[in-house]
Amino acid sequence: MHPTRIDHLVIVSPTLDAGATYIHQALGVVPEPGGEHVSMGTHNLLLRIGESTYLEVIAPNPNAPRPDRPRWFELDTLDTNATPRLATWVARTKDIHSLTAGSPIPIGPVASMARGDLNWLIAFPEDGRLILDGLCPYLIQWFPGGHPAWRLPDRELYLLGLEINHPDPEYITRLWHGLKMEDQLIVTEGDPGLVAHFVTPNGMRQLRSAPEPSSPE
Repeated sequence: MHPTRIDHLVIVSPTLDAGATYIHQALGVVPEPGGEHVSMGTHNLLLRIGESTYLEVIAPNPNAPRPDRPRWFELDTLDTNATPRLATWVARTKDIHSLTAGSPIPIGPVASMARGDLNWLIAFPEDGRLILDGLCPYLIQWFPGGHPAWRLPDRELYLLGLEINHPDPEYITRLWHGLKMEDQLIVTEGDPGLVAHFVTPNGMRQLRSAPEPSSPE
């Protein structure tokens, strides 16, 4: 089976404006307009972070009707005053049906999605929850002919690696092997969380799924 790769990082935000401000303050770059996900009642902003890798800021679309299913990435439970944050990531595969069937952890059913002329298959829980609190990715398979990163300008922003912290790093490592992951993943022991490491025009930067640890007094 082909290896599974990091496809994109997911920043959840109550609004796109709040998400854009957060990314600009954290990385020094403003994300590009994306589009709407009609069936999920969401919309997004995008930022290229590699040749076939991007960052997505996603929020409920206030101008869209509420979908007849829970929104993905736990957006239905996001407080209107919540601080945008790195919530999870999405992994790309060329055989999503086989990978979800053989996954060591339940991923969820495979659904067909579209945004504009982009079409893909994605697997995630039907209740819209994050998997393993965001440490385990949703899975995606793009149809031939396009990928969002190819359409985005190069802002000299690159993902160096994605760090997964967990009290049992061996469990996380076994999970990645089960998902055929061969990418920029760093597994460390600690409180559960994600840290994305970037090279930016302004130097090394990070995005975290939890607030920065406080410095000792």
